[in-house]
Amino acid sequence: MEQYWSGSAVNRNKGMVENLQQYGVIKSRKVAEIMETIDRGLFVPNGAQPYVDSPMLIGYNATISAPHMHATCLQLLEENLQPGMRALDVGSGTGYLTACFALMVGPQGRTVGVEHIPELVSFSIQNIEKSAAAPQLKDGSLSVYVTDGRQGWPESAPYDAIHVGAAAPEIPQALIDQLKPGGRMVIPVGNIFQDLKVVDKNSDGAISIRTETSVRYVPLTSKEAQLQG
Repeated sequence: MEQYWSGSAVNRNKGMVENLQQYGVIKSRKVAEIMETIDRGLFVPNGAQPYVDSPMLIGYNATISAPHMHATCLQLLEENLQPGMRALDVGSGTGYLTACFALMVGPQGRTVGVEHIPELVSFSIQNIEKSAAAPQLKDGSLSVYVTDGRQGWPESAPYDAIHVGAAAPEIPQALIDQLKPGGRMVIPVGNIFQDLKVVDKNSDGAISIRTETSVRYVPLTSKEAQLQG
């Protein structure tokens, strides 16, 4: 829930990444490279300050997370986003993290974004088409679908990495079921008070869960409830 910098001190994508490295949020060269390659400025509404460390409203009572949260999730999932692996981004919003995942797993992998607001799916596809992940959208290794994210996307399961961009009151069983043995899910859990949970599925299918940090996300809910706010 912290904010590492504010205002217009950073006005370019590379500066944002350098700040995240300086504050110790980005720890690996790979995550830095991915966040440098996928320009966050392509994934925010017109007029927004894309490189400020703050979540932003994107319409439909949804937000794009702050850069430090995107970096945190990429770091937590890095080992499960190796070339050829499968990734699911639940509540994919404007498509930013979905595009990052696609570059991580590469065209030999599979990346799926799911979002229940059709207008955001259209917006995210337009954004991805302008980004370095565009070739994977074209070759079909990256797809974004309109669906209830609480149900995941079983057609492409199991996933090595699952990211959930909204807070669930409890971890949806459908997402646990779609996690591959050896896979990892990062999901905010809670109502008023929320924690970012790291869910690991062991090779024998056993689940272990730990808390990474306190967070504040919009709720993972139905399309109707979200639009009503």
